[in-house]
Amino acid sequence: MKCKQIVKELADYLDEALDPTLRESIELHLEKCKDCRLVVDTTKQTIQIYCNSEPAPLPQTTRQRLHEALAKHLRRARA
Repeated sequence: MKCKQIVKELADYLDEALDPTLRESIELHLEKCKDCRLVVDTTKQTIQIYCNSEPAPLPQTTRQRLHEALAKHLRRARA
């Protein structure tokens, strides 16, 4: 297992959606590779922070620009 493969499989690894053999291979790599372990741990912490936080309010000017962009996109799609 190489570091690039760890990054490629990271989302499925964290979601526990990997084949058991691949998961075991990743865990063996993580035991030896500090860099990959740091990436996995940091990603887990980031997910936990975002999952436990409230959405930030969208500024009115940003909301207005998004609505205008969406309306423009919809007009083009109908044409």
